[in-house]
Amino acid sequence: MSIERELRKRSDNKCELCSNEEDLVIYNVQPSKNEDLQNSILLCNTCSTQIENPEQTNANHWRCLNDSMWSEQIAVQIVAWRMLNRLKKEGWPQDLLDMMYLDEENLAWAQATGEGEDAEDKIIHRDSNGVIINAGDSVILIKDLPVKGSSMIAKRGTAVRRVSLDYENAEYIEGKVDGQQIVIITKYVKKI
Repeated sequence: MSIERELRKRSDNKCELCSNEEDLVIYNVQPSKNEDLQNSILLCNTCSTQIENPEQTNANHWRCLNDSMWSEQIAVQIVAWRMLNRLKKEGWPQDLLDMMYLDEENLAWAQATGEGEDAEDKIIHRDSNGVIINAGDSVILIKDLPVKGSSMIAKRGTAVRRVSLDYENAEYIEGKVDGQQIVIITKYVKKI
C-alpha cells in the first residue's frame, strides 16, 4: 500500500492537525531522510504552508493543536510541539506545552529543527546570496560539484527540489541529484 493511502486511512481523510478535509498533502517530519508512515503526516495546504513559511503563521488557526497534540501518532505530536513553541509568545501555547509530554528520544526529534530555541541560537541556512533556505525549498547549483565517494559530478545549473536541512551545520543541506541523495554546501547554491 502507498504511504498516502495509509495516511488517508489513518487520518480518516483529514488533516492530522486541524481536521480540514481539503487539499491534503503528505508532510515528511524533518529531519527524517525518507518518507515512511512513522515520519510522515497528512496535512491540509493551510497547515503545510504555515509550517514551511513562519512569516505566514496565523496564530488563531493553530488553536486546533489543543486536540491534535494528544494524537497517538508521534510525528503529529512532534509537529504540534514545534508549532506550539513557535507560537508561545501568544500566551496560550505555553499552557499547552506545559501539559504536553514527550520522552527524551521524541523531544530530541522535536528539537532537531531548532524550533524550541531562541532566534539567536537557531542555525540558519543561507544560499550564496544570503537568502534563507528552508526545508522543502528548491535550489540551483552554481558550480560543478564532485560528489565524495562517487565518480558523479553534480553539474552547475542542476535544480535540486525539496531540500532537507542539516540542523547541526548551517553550511550543509541535502537533496537528490540524478536520483542520489547528496550533501551540498550552501555557498554553492542559489535558492529558486
